[in-house]
Amino acid sequence: MRRLLPSIAAVTMTASLLVAGPATATSHTPKPVDTSKLTKAVTVNGIVQHLRQLQVIANRNEGTRASGLPGHTESADYVSKKLKQAGYTVKRQKFTFPFTRELEPATLTQLTPTEREVETHTMDYSGTGDVTGPVIPTNDVMIPPAAEPSSTSGCEASDFAPAPAEPAIALIQRGTCTFGEKAVNAAAAGYDAVIMFNEGQPGRDELLTGTLGDPIDIPVVGVSYEDGAALAEDGVTARVTTRTETDLNRETENVIADLPAKELKKTNADQVVVVGAHLDSVAAGPGINDNGSGSAAILEIAEQMSALKLTKKLERPVRFAFWGAEEAGLLGSEHYVTSLSDTELSKIYANLNFDMLGSPNYVRFVYDGDGSAGGDAGPAGSDAIEDVFTDYFGAKNLASEPTDFDGRSDYGPFIDAGIPAGGLFSGAEGVKTPEEAAVYGGTAGEPYDACYHAACDDISNLNTTALQELGDAAAHATAVLTMSKTGLFPDGSLKGKAGKSRASAKEPQLVR
Repeated sequence: MRRLLPSIAAVTMTASLLVAGPATATSHTPKPVDTSKLTKAVTVNGIVQHLRQLQVIANRNEGTRASGLPGHTESADYVSKKLKQAGYTVKRQKFTFPFTRELEPATLTQLTPTEREVETHTMDYSGTGDVTGPVIPTNDVMIPPAAEPSSTSGCEASDFAPAPAEPAIALIQRGTCTFGEKAVNAAAAGYDAVIMFNEGQPGRDELLTGTLGDPIDIPVVGVSYEDGAALAEDGVTARVTTRTETDLNRETENVIADLPAKELKKTNADQVVVVGAHLDSVAAGPGINDNGSGSAAILEIAEQMSALKLTKKLERPVRFAFWGAEEAGLLGSEHYVTSLSDTELSKIYANLNFDMLGSPNYVRFVYDGDGSAGGDAGPAGSDAIEDVFTDYFGAKNLASEPTDFDGRSDYGPFIDAGIPAGGLFSGAEGVKTPEEAAVYGGTAGEPYDACYHAACDDISNLNTTALQELGDAAAHATAVLTMSKTGLFPDGSLKGKAGKSRASAKEPQLVR
């Protein structure tokens, strides 16, 4: 992710909320709304209470809340019950998806020239197998790595040397095309297993985890850049083992909560603000930060909006969505968006997405709706949503900085459909820089969340200050988008629907 440090002016701003002017000709930041009652009512204690319950659910379901397993169903039961008690109309939108999980940890043993155990991880949708043979790198691995990510290792059939007659293992470097494309090319070239290694730049050197997107019959595992570079030496042989489970038609669900029709104003009833977070964890752990934190935060917001009777004052309907199968590739939010008719889709005014709000070594990242950090901008209106967050943090004398709006969380299907979107993120496996540590505290050189996608992402893996600050910002933005009389566009229109469709992000192993 490309990041920019906030300006001193942004850090020290004490002006009133939401004073920024229009970022584009078609959108503007909504007029100020008094959100203090809601931000005061949304508390860390309330969020953590939900997180503790999600931990309890994981504890009695083999330590996981992954979609397609009982822990996710029980999580959906809990969220649905709480939403109904708060007065919402709840729909449980079921769908099938290709399920995968690791039944036993992968192993990787280098046999020659010296024997050693190599830390590894089964890629999602890997096949089961036990393969011993020579490790053969693609002919375009980059050791040392280029200054910027640019490796095309394994993206073309011509990248592979002819596979020998005996079993052999392809060694492929991360970069450019998806893991799935690389693995399919290796299998087509006759290889019996695949080792993927990270590319080697800062933030792309740790143990590689990810998804192939679709099932493949051969074992596919990930390793760090350092271990991959060592395996690329001449004369290396190794043994790879994996044991996985795959079900192409496993059922899971989204939980969708709307206000009863009697509570909705007649005006702007066709301008629904969807506030979402993914409810599922990875199979490896309970997913309390990723993404119990986002789910618990929006559940607390929903409850407090109802308790304060703010739902009767909305200028636009709010819809709370708890997505399933995000960790399998944004499948829940994608299913929701693609299942809408053109008329239904036209009524989605904006999407707010909250994915990981309590990272222990956190940064206040805001999705870069206007593309000012160098990446793609979102559909018209996304710039104004970004301003809602950055102006809020600025008014609180809290730094924030943009993070790439690259479609790797559940806002992706919405921006693909041209719907304005935005949200918050406190950091995943990326490494905190010294500059970030100077601004936000924490430890430079360490991941934002060292337990990302791991069994240790439990109730102890939270920064309550991050939950408070980002939780309040999430509540504030939800209130602004639903309660402001002006909205994102001066004439109240849905001009954001003209936003361009965006291609799906490459390398979906990182969904944020």
